[in-house]
Amino acid sequence: MQQIEISKRLLSFTCVALLAGVVRAGDKLDLNAIWNDPTFQKQFIGAYGINADIEPRVTPDEVKILEKIRPLMAENLPGAETTLIKAMKPDCSAILDFTLGGIRFQQDKLPAALASYRTAVEKFPSFRRAWRNVGLIHARNGEFDEAIRGFTKMIELGGGDSYSYGLLGFAYASKDDFQAAEVAYRNALLLQPDNTEWRLGLTRCVFKQNKFEDAAALLDVLIQRYPDKADFWLLQAQTYLGMKQPLRAAENLEALDLLGKANADSLHTLGDIYIGESLMDLASRAVRRAIDADVKQPVARALRAAELLAAKGALPQAREVTAHVQQVLGAQLEEGDRRKLLKLEARLAMAEGGGTAETASVLEEIVKLDPLDGEALLLLGQHWAKQNEPDRAIFYYERAEGLEAFEVNAKIRHAQVLVGLGRYADALPFLRRAQEVRPRDDIARYLEQVERIAKARR
Repeated sequence: MQQIEISKRLLSFTCVALLAGVVRAGDKLDLNAIWNDPTFQKQFIGAYGINADIEPRVTPDEVKILEKIRPLMAENLPGAETTLIKAMKPDCSAILDFTLGGIRFQQDKLPAALASYRTAVEKFPSFRRAWRNVGLIHARNGEFDEAIRGFTKMIELGGGDSYSYGLLGFAYASKDDFQAAEVAYRNALLLQPDNTEWRLGLTRCVFKQNKFEDAAALLDVLIQRYPDKADFWLLQAQTYLGMKQPLRAAENLEALDLLGKANADSLHTLGDIYIGESLMDLASRAVRRAIDADVKQPVARALRAAELLAAKGALPQAREVTAHVQQVLGAQLEEGDRRKLLKLEARLAMAEGGGTAETASVLEEIVKLDPLDGEALLLLGQHWAKQNEPDRAIFYYERAEGLEAFEVNAKIRHAQVLVGLGRYADALPFLRRAQEVRPRDDIARYLEQVERIAKARR
């Protein structure tokens, strides 16, 4: 049961690690795509008209100035800027400052454009189009506190459009305020339901709040629209894991493989899911596909999968994985990984009924290279115990007992050898020490039985 719980925790961890990259991808709204969108450009720079009910008034002379520069704005932006600046007076209408901001924006002079919009709202604090553009430029510059102030001021004044709500959502999400971001994105999506950026932003926000069912539903639409987009399949797989539906997550990862978009990480995660669900043949196949997906990958994850398979009693499947590691990744194994693989193969041989002399020879070579390799020492002890050579087994167990991380298991194994020899009283100190260092119910019961027999033998 302990191994099963460990495998489930590892599954959760590895899936999160794999898919965190996908979630992080959603952190970055494609501002360039929005900035270059013709509709956005038109809304940002094209609305030079005046709403007399809610916006600054202009004098007849200022109307003439605007009429004079309008043709230049279509043909000669630098000329329009120069002409307008010369004609403007310190106390001119905020409409002229707003227009100058638009001309500067079209020339990609964002700091100057922002200064013009700032002047416009200083002169006319309820100028909501100017507040909107203040928010937009700050959002583009990554100045999210200022962007939020600009957008919320515009909304307070009764404004609001899809881009403003969407970028307000992006600004809140960038500050990890996902509840506020969710509300803003929902408003943006309501006004512009086909906008992929708003839907992705909303998906990220609900995902970050563990609203996995909402995230899965939003991703259904994205996957329908973009069935070949790997990130959407992966992110939905993570939402299913969050919903405690690992087999639905597995369906997504299998679909990704059918689309030719799977990679080593996604296939390893698929293997972890199948191990957690005790589908051992599927797990072995998934891990072997993961190994094939990247012949330069670190071997650690494949070995861990083999260890989990072995721990759950799936010895043939664990053998398949270790053999595939040797076949595909063997030439590039570093010394530490090679030793780990050899020890795993030795452990599998023990579990299958006893290791061979070759297994023992390999383990002894490992111990020569690293006398403090407690795992190899324990495996050698197990090997000689199964070969009915208790003295040799005890020799290796005693060496392992001197290593803190292996002391408990070594003392238990040592005690088991002594019990096998009928030396019950001699076994008791080892079991008591093991129980003192790391109490376990099964060892407590075993200790009680050995004590009872030892007393009976006196």
